[in-house]
Amino acid sequence: MTSLEPFRIDIPQADLDDLHDRLARTRWPDELPDAGWSYGVNKDYLVSLVDYWRTGYDWREHEARLNKIPQFTTEIDGQNIHFLHVRSPEPDATPLIITHGWPSTVHDFLDIIGPLTDPRAHGGDPADAFDVVAPSLPGFAFSGPTRTGGWGIRRIASAWDDLMGRLGYHHYGAQGGDFGSIISPELGRIAPDRVLGIHVNALASAATPTHPGELDGLSESDRKQARDNQMWWYGRSGYATEMSTRPQTVAYALNDSPVGQLAWNLEWFVDYDPTRTEQTPIDRDAILTDTSIFWLTNTAGSAARLYREAARVWGRQHRPSPVATAVANFPGDHAVRGLAELSNTIVGWTRYPRGGHFAALQAPDLLVDDIRAFFRTLNQH
Repeated sequence: MTSLEPFRIDIPQADLDDLHDRLARTRWPDELPDAGWSYGVNKDYLVSLVDYWRTGYDWREHEARLNKIPQFTTEIDGQNIHFLHVRSPEPDATPLIITHGWPSTVHDFLDIIGPLTDPRAHGGDPADAFDVVAPSLPGFAFSGPTRTGGWGIRRIASAWDDLMGRLGYHHYGAQGGDFGSIISPELGRIAPDRVLGIHVNALASAATPTHPGELDGLSESDRKQARDNQMWWYGRSGYATEMSTRPQTVAYALNDSPVGQLAWNLEWFVDYDPTRTEQTPIDRDAILTDTSIFWLTNTAGSAARLYREAARVWGRQHRPSPVATAVANFPGDHAVRGLAELSNTIVGWTRYPRGGHFAALQAPDLLVDDIRAFFRTLNQH
């Protein structure tokens, strides 16, 4: 099956009523006095957010906003794939596939799709226009649960290349953050003659060394950063360790308790303590829309499996991608350039003073500008 089927989100009201009922019946745990965020997600913060989810948040508003974007599904390698596809009004627009990470969905891209596809209407240069394709990762959201094991990084990249071919794009750029920052460079390895350039943010594969010897060739400052990153990751990797080893176990809790799923997702969305972070706060409606999508599609457990699939290649050295790659670094990102250069052809490395790990939500203007600037340099050669 290679057909592309139009798709529209239409969540039954009964599912929303069930969600609200579950939220109202939450059985809350205790919390140590003055614990703050030191033991995990703070209870007062979560209670307030859950109350808003139940009484103030409007799913239908966000469902309608998503449905303004053309959406489709297709089957690739036996897996249903959902994707947004917005063609630019500019005839020479560059095709661009953008990939989200965890615990994100394509909803994260709504504020960047307009400026990317129609820069003329957003105060930009029409020469910087893109046709945007934004797939939901296999196992995530409207792509539905994965049907077989083995949906790791390389298989997803192969599916993305297949998808772009089906859409008639023989050459295209790739962009991604978090897991998308790993999948997009993989496209450069499997299809170097088709991928024009790669732009990533939240580069997850270059924060710590895969083996100690990789530190030997780094500068002193890069070695220090990599070692600091190892300590930082040790204190924050509990969620990833569970999902990369025993995703089915945590799936029962995530799929049965919306509050449990929200707390799990907040491990990244609030950077541990939203009152003491350098990152730009994420709008609570954005957090709740992503979480609601996982809940309403029953895919929190399936999404967790990506960590186990990806873990099969974690710690291995990747053959270098020959495709020109630019990295945008925002507050909360920990990529080390010396490590990134071991497996990527880095031609751009920029740091920004605001934003965060979820740049499309936290600094969409800066992310759009950086994407435009990078691909503009490629178009000039």
